[in-house]
Amino acid sequence: MMQNVHLAPEADEDDLYSGYNDYNPTFDTEDLENDVAFQQAARTSHGRRPPVTAKIPGTSGSRPLATGFGSKATLTSSMGRPMTGAIQDGVARPMTAVHAAGYTKAAMRGSAFDPLGQARGPAPPLEMKNSDSSEEKIRQLEKKVNELVEESCIANSCGDLKLALEKAKEAGRKERVLVRQREQIATPENINLDLTYSVLFNLASQYAANEMYAEALNTYQVIVKNKMFTNGGRLKVNMGNIYLKQRNYSKAIKFYRMALDQIPSVHKEMRIKIMQNIGVAFIKTGQYFDAISSFEHIMSMSPNLKAGFNLIVCYFATGNSEQMKKAFQKLIAVPLEVDYDDKYISPNDDPHTNLLIEAIKNDSLRQIERERKSMAEEYIMTAAKLIAPVIETSFAVGYDWCVEVVKASHYVELANDLEINKATTYLRQRDFNQALETLKMFEKKDSRVKSAAATNLSFLYYLENELAQAANYADLAVNSDRYNPAALTNKGNTVFANGDYEKAAEFYKEALRNDSSCTEALYNLGLTYKKLNRIDEALDCFLKLHAILPNSAQVIHQIASIYEIMEDPNQAIEWLLQLISVVPTDPHVLAKLGKLYDNEGDKSQAFHYYYESYRYFPSNIEVIEWLGAYYIDTQFCEKAIEYFERAALILPTQVKWQLMVASCYRRSGNYQKALEKYKVIHRKFPENVECLRFLVRLCTDMGLKEVQEYVTKLKKVEKLKEIREQRIKSGRDGSARSRREGSAGGDSGGTKGERLSAKLKALPGTSEPYESSGSKEIDASYIDPLGPQAERPKTAARKRTEEDDFADEELGEDLLPE
Repeated sequence: MMQNVHLAPEADEDDLYSGYNDYNPTFDTEDLENDVAFQQAARTSHGRRPPVTAKIPGTSGSRPLATGFGSKATLTSSMGRPMTGAIQDGVARPMTAVHAAGYTKAAMRGSAFDPLGQARGPAPPLEMKNSDSSEEKIRQLEKKVNELVEESCIANSCGDLKLALEKAKEAGRKERVLVRQREQIATPENINLDLTYSVLFNLASQYAANEMYAEALNTYQVIVKNKMFTNGGRLKVNMGNIYLKQRNYSKAIKFYRMALDQIPSVHKEMRIKIMQNIGVAFIKTGQYFDAISSFEHIMSMSPNLKAGFNLIVCYFATGNSEQMKKAFQKLIAVPLEVDYDDKYISPNDDPHTNLLIEAIKNDSLRQIERERKSMAEEYIMTAAKLIAPVIETSFAVGYDWCVEVVKASHYVELANDLEINKATTYLRQRDFNQALETLKMFEKKDSRVKSAAATNLSFLYYLENELAQAANYADLAVNSDRYNPAALTNKGNTVFANGDYEKAAEFYKEALRNDSSCTEALYNLGLTYKKLNRIDEALDCFLKLHAILPNSAQVIHQIASIYEIMEDPNQAIEWLLQLISVVPTDPHVLAKLGKLYDNEGDKSQAFHYYYESYRYFPSNIEVIEWLGAYYIDTQFCEKAIEYFERAALILPTQVKWQLMVASCYRRSGNYQKALEKYKVIHRKFPENVECLRFLVRLCTDMGLKEVQEYVTKLKKVEKLKEIREQRIKSGRDGSARSRREGSAGGDSGGTKGERLSAKLKALPGTSEPYESSGSKEIDASYIDPLGPQAERPKTAARKRTEEDDFADEELGEDLLPE
């Protein structure tokens, strides 16, 4: 065995790095200039070589090769053949493989060795495309059309429908130019039909998006009628959709059916969607039985939530309770095709698994699953609320049946929600006892349902002003689920009602920490800060809420109110103007705007908003008073009469409004009507001193005989009034004093007139006396509260007496209120 084993001798051991310095003389190029054989071969070209004849010896010989060491060696090929280009018998043999070596046949003798062709110079530049050629123009135009279509689609997706339509129209124009150019230089078969189809389809879509339905239908017709477009028939679905939007349901059904005929059966999903559109169109026309056949076919072929719900609606419209039950069961059985929450629960403590679960817990697929599940729950809840009152003898029995069906399905969680909806239905029917009993059934259930039921109970008791019970159930709701923002908000409401605003604010803050989108808690927190006079914090709360609910009238009103408290009328006016853009017919907001403009001295704007408020709500006494005062101030007494008469109708027991009407007649110079009005007032309020004084003065000025009668009545009333004042000063018991004041209530006419008398007394001329011919029997004179008149009987002025001063004080009821 060992005879074949040869050990390397130690003495003659090979050197691992030997041989690297060995040099083959063949590759020595330093002495090529002195090598005669090489120079002879280099000077010999293909064109100068002698023709190849049989006399030329073969190439099997060898030639000596000059080396870098001065010696010549013969270099032969592996077959014993000498190198090409060798010299034999004094004859130069032509080179082979001349093209690879760089030689050409056309080369002249004596040319330099140039195997790379460098003598020819640089390569010529690439030939430029001719931009003026027809093909290039067509190619560029086609590219521009595609770009316009893309820009149109992008603009539509961004919501700029007008720009999208303009781009689509421009693409259509350029595409028509492109077609004409192609027809001129090529056959019609070379026209790009796909581009034409996409341009027309995009144009029709943009017309429909801009609600230009006639133009969209015409464009779709161009596509549908062109037989060269193979799939144009499918666009009849789009035409049917347009007719559906135009409420032309018969044509919509016709086009849906035509599209259905042209779509092959292999496109099952599209056919189902078209049939669903047909069913919806039948519902719109009231043809419920035809709609039922469509939806029944869908539920048998490919059941989905929308078709199931629409089927229930159709059976509800036809009143078929048994079919409603079957359809509800079909709706419950529709597969959701979503993964349930068990998938997102980690089975172990593996950190990699937990990290993966956290990553997919809220990804886009999970959000789609939540949306689908939420939509399914909404359809089922709505269907149950729809059919429960009609499928059985009473809605309670119907709800119980729906609850049992839901419990037997994979929507078990909805059963409790249906029970709570049952309680809500009792509330709508004003059956509070049944609602309370239904909600109290949840006290022994799991914490989530218990918290929801207790929250509703707390809310009910709060509405009934039973704060103790409301607080108890609010505590139960909070204890059952500490993270329930509605329960915390209700708890805060009960504390707020008891006046503990600081504690209420803490509950609202906790609700917001649990759910930052709880708008009720944020609104109530703002109200709490407002009660605590922490105005800046209240303003911050309402501004945050305004960012969440920009069109909430209550929030905008609160912001305006806070700016008014902060004495910033400009900001208050700005927010109120924003408020009337949300609720343009609210009379109280318009009146508030009028008041702010009035305080700022802008009478024209104040009149505008007060008048708008009166137009929407003509029973606001404050608005009526201001409008009447405005017309008096602007010397249009005739117009003021309308408003004071309206006030007299609203408050017929207050004499001051009727006195104002009579004063307006008197101020406008219509003394006859003024006299008649004062007589009417005297019949209704015989003890009114102001009315009697004006009757005496008018009768005296007009020379009527009734003057003596009114003078006698006036003296009696004044004497009676004087006695009453003395009794009040004598300090009789309160009850007797109250009765006397009540009997004299007609004389006083309220405190607003006295408080506002300063306003009208500030009018020009209010301090001037009412001049007339005095009667000797009448010692008292008085001041006209509405100022002097332009056209009055002129009489000699008499000296002012103390009774005149007394009359000035007593005529406050005839003044215009604020």
